[in-house]
Amino acid sequence: MRKFIWTTLFAAISFTAFSQKVNCESKEHPMPMMSDSLKKAYQKKLASAKAKYDNDNKNADHIIWYGRRTAYLGNYKEAIDIYSKGIALYPDNARYYRHRGHRYITLRCFDKAIADFKKAGELTMNQIDEIEEDGIPNAMNMPTSTLHSNIWYHLGLAYYLKEEYRSALLSFEKCMSVSDNDDMIVATLNWLNITLRKMGRDKDANQRLREVSAGMTIVENHEYLDILLMYISGDDSKLIEKTQNQETLSNSTVGFALGTYYLLNGKKQKAKELFEKVVAGNQWSSFGFIAAEAELARMK
Repeated sequence: MRKFIWTTLFAAISFTAFSQKVNCESKEHPMPMMSDSLKKAYQKKLASAKAKYDNDNKNADHIIWYGRRTAYLGNYKEAIDIYSKGIALYPDNARYYRHRGHRYITLRCFDKAIADFKKAGELTMNQIDEIEEDGIPNAMNMPTSTLHSNIWYHLGLAYYLKEEYRSALLSFEKCMSVSDNDDMIVATLNWLNITLRKMGRDKDANQRLREVSAGMTIVENHEYLDILLMYISGDDSKLIEKTQNQETLSNSTVGFALGTYYLLNGKKQKAKELFEKVVAGNQWSSFGFIAAEAELARMK
């Protein structure tokens, strides 16, 4: 039965022949904005990761962290190259496809991201899940995601950005099935909720929102909880207040979410204004920015 479910899932989540520019990862892009102190901290950690890699460039963990630390400083193409070297050495290690897929999303190479996440999903089909250590730890230094949940979450996101909502829904549903903490649950429900509504399935979306409550134990994804509570209550005042400063990552997330809420409720101009505010900010690599950018492209 389990084999049948997985076979059905992969058959349903089809990789389309949607045309995409081959050199998408080579396009110029802005470097991430960060304070001098944070940049120095990242550079120090990258130097440490590189030293470990140079000492043993076949160590699986060293390759992963060298790639991750490289990406945190905005060198996404270089990070992709590092993960590709890891894949050449260990083609059955799902972690390389998962992290390379993430950076393909960053560079708007959605088809390539989908291919990587599908491969990662296949490789982890019969494997025990594992916690993924955060490269940028939260305030409690408590990782909230796993390899499996990150694979399905990011695959769903890549499909959502391409408007392939049925495949996105299947991916987010799979992510929900492997999410075991409130942070991952609200993050996934955020995208699952708007995916259902994009499909015209508001009743199903409202049913899923019954899984949300203000008393959930949230470590880092407070914005996602606020977004879901807005859909439950219909009160957008808290999110309006949070969108006043466009310079933070949370506000690219909230700005896109509020704009989507307006778009789904027929307020296209208000939605457009919020999406424009998000892309006028400095969080080019955030999912909220990428999604707002995609919505504006569709509006044109």
